[in-house]
Amino acid sequence: MVAARDEFAALLPQHERAFGTDHSNTLTARANLARFTGLAGDPSAACDQYAALLPHYERAFGVAHPDTLTARANLAFLTGKAGDAIAARDEFAALLPHYERAFGVAHPETLTIRAHLGQFTMKAGDLSAARDQYAALLQDRERVSGPDHPQTLTARANLAFLTGKAGDPVAACAQFTALLPDLERVYGPDHPHTLGARTQLARWSKPELAS
Repeated sequence: MVAARDEFAALLPQHERAFGTDHSNTLTARANLARFTGLAGDPSAACDQYAALLPHYERAFGVAHPDTLTARANLAFLTGKAGDAIAARDEFAALLPHYERAFGVAHPETLTIRAHLGQFTMKAGDLSAARDQYAALLQDRERVSGPDHPQTLTARANLAFLTGKAGDPVAACAQFTALLPDLERVYGPDHPHTLGARTQLARWSKPELAS
């Protein structure tokens, strides 16, 4: 990731000279630089790069273009990774109607935005709201992606966890009990996702250990 980041940093001035600052090739190079900066472990710098890039996307493609929306989503995600969960939550909440108009309410891209909204709502501390978001998301995930899709299983795990954290350990225990056999079937008994669910089941079976 570091090598890719450095390569895109070296390429960017060449793209700017050859194509200009608002050419799609230049914007793609800048987006790749920001992406690999984040993957290389520097989300704050990646945020700054996406924030500087976004006006160019809006000028070149318009505010509702899929590439512009992707840049906004990446900026929101990296804002959360950089430590500001509230700002990330608010940006994903603002983005969601744009994705619904551009792709439809049940498109995989829209479902990903909804999952990120739930993730950062949880990290912002609003556990009941996050639980409700995952509950609504899960219905669409199961219909669109299928019950055994990894993102469906992740949504079930997050919903079970948030159900417990929002104050219903009995329901959380029941949800993890139902989830565990599916994880074992899809991933195997020793996969980290399966082991994580087993740990959560043990915790919510004894709510005094789950705080």
